[in-house]
Amino acid sequence: MTSTGSAPGPRGAAAGRRIGVGLMYGLWRPRVLGARRVPASGPAILAVNHSHIVDGPMLMGTSPRPVHFLIKQEAFKGPLGSFLRGIGQIAVDRESTDRAAVLGALGVLERGGVLGIFPEGTRGEGDFASLRSGLAYFAVRSGAPVVPVAVLGSNDVPGRVVPALPALRRRIDVVFGDPFEAGDGSGRRTRAALDEATVRIQRRLTDHLTEARRTAGR
Repeated sequence: MTSTGSAPGPRGAAAGRRIGVGLMYGLWRPRVLGARRVPASGPAILAVNHSHIVDGPMLMGTSPRPVHFLIKQEAFKGPLGSFLRGIGQIAVDRESTDRAAVLGALGVLERGGVLGIFPEGTRGEGDFASLRSGLAYFAVRSGAPVVPVAVLGSNDVPGRVVPALPALRRRIDVVFGDPFEAGDGSGRRTRAALDEATVRIQRRLTDHLTEARRTAGR
């Protein structure tokens, strides 16, 4: 069964990337490391640590390709919801199996797009210490490579005028890692296979975060 019909189109994400570039580089000083590691074409999943609300927009503005993020449905209220859908983002109910979100995300990958996921499920320490199984499911189901991404510095110094945002003109590092396959090559999609894939993913993401901090000098 194909799911491309339920997927957001690429034009919205491309527009979102242009907006992200303008805002992120206008307000802060992103330093992007390893962007060439993102596959130039074909499906890919960007797995991003999450410690601040600006992490998603920061990645949208610094990724070499437009990104469709899975974002909690609570953010899709009022005008903001229309805007997020307009730039190709996908609402997801984190408390249940959201079939529409699953089909939309798989559709993005089926047409060769880039899916952005916060594998921790919500904001926290941003250390990949606790991963949900969603990332493993999308990676194993689609066969798309996973690219680990570390956003560093977004949660260091709050702004004076708007404390909820990083201090203006603050340097924020976005470090892309080497893509990897989450599955074991067997094609299995059982619960045990997904659990094993989640363990492999967590190890790779944690290792990348350690290396990213060393590379960025944080």
